[in-house]
Amino acid sequence: MGATMGPVLHWLQDVAAVTLLRARRNLFQAAILFTVLVLLLLVSVFLYGSFYYSYMPTVSFSNPVHFYYTSDCDASESALCSFPTANISFMKNERDLVMSYGQPYRVSLELEMPESPVNERLGMFMVKMSCYTKGGKIVSSVGRSTTLHYRSSILHSLRTLLFSPFFLTGTAEQKQLIEVELFSDYKTNAYQPLVGAVIEIQSKRVQIYSSQLRIHAFFTGIRYVLYNFPLTSAGIAIATNFAFLSVIVLFSYLQFIWGGGIRPPQVSGDDTFNQQRREEARKCTEKENWQKELGAPEVGSGTDTSGFQGNVMVTELPMKKPSEIPDASGAYVPDPKEKGSHDRSHEEKDGSDVVDGGQLPPQGETFLRQRSGPWRSLGTTPLHTVKAPAV
Repeated sequence: MGATMGPVLHWLQDVAAVTLLRARRNLFQAAILFTVLVLLLLVSVFLYGSFYYSYMPTVSFSNPVHFYYTSDCDASESALCSFPTANISFMKNERDLVMSYGQPYRVSLELEMPESPVNERLGMFMVKMSCYTKGGKIVSSVGRSTTLHYRSSILHSLRTLLFSPFFLTGTAEQKQLIEVELFSDYKTNAYQPLVGAVIEIQSKRVQIYSSQLRIHAFFTGIRYVLYNFPLTSAGIAIATNFAFLSVIVLFSYLQFIWGGGIRPPQVSGDDTFNQQRREEARKCTEKENWQKELGAPEVGSGTDTSGFQGNVMVTELPMKKPSEIPDASGAYVPDPKEKGSHDRSHEEKDGSDVVDGGQLPPQGETFLRQRSGPWRSLGTTPLHTVKAPAV
């Protein structure tokens, strides 16, 4: 039983190890993929946020208006000594302009006025606004008229009776909010940017609780879509950025994985030159071997018709000596007429055994002679002797 369970346990152990290794590898790959996707998503959100912040101007701007006037005069109790005037700045954080260049804006003034007898008897009054640049130059000016809304005495009495609990508790007041539209489609000039405005109410009997200057932008085109459909535009923009970045990362990964197999091998100019020279040397050697097979007594002197200079194979074949003449029995005997010449040739041979500073090989051997020339760069082997078969 133990002999049977042993291989099974080893097999189960191997299967568990392989499964664990594959699970770890898959988990590691999934973690890398999840990290890359999260980074791509964060980068897409960052890109959209940066684009929205840089492309979209200030949508609305509201600033309280505090009027001032002179009081060093002998006027009646209900009249002021001068027109109420306020100076408004169009700078955010004393550095950035409120209005962007080329963007249309709607500028309006909200007046919170009590329903007092003085304001009811006031009737119409003028509101004037003058915009100026950094040097104090007036670039635009506008004036608008306004008044309180009319309410009859009966309607006023009924309204007072109906809202009397709220009036008594202080949660409601008898006042009206008057909105005066000063500019409906104002565009600032890039060469003369606005830095502030002067608002003047041309009435000495007006009574005001508080006032607000509101600037609202009117968007068209892409800005209109971004402002009126923020969630839809954000989703489309982030998805587009995510897809674009994913394609870039995918192609980069494929280039990193398969780039080495796609590129052809690089061959330098020196290697090409050496390869051509080796090919020419091989062809020349084949030609010499072909001439040897045809029975040529000697291969060229080292200078080929093609201009090639290099290693020359010199073969010395065993030949019959002319001084030996066969006799009637078939044996070779020296010729007496050639004795003197034989001796002289023997002496010359003894003196010419050294060729180019080296010993000549014995008769019946083939040697490879290396000559000076451009073929030294081909890496040819040094002078060596090759045994030739005896004939």
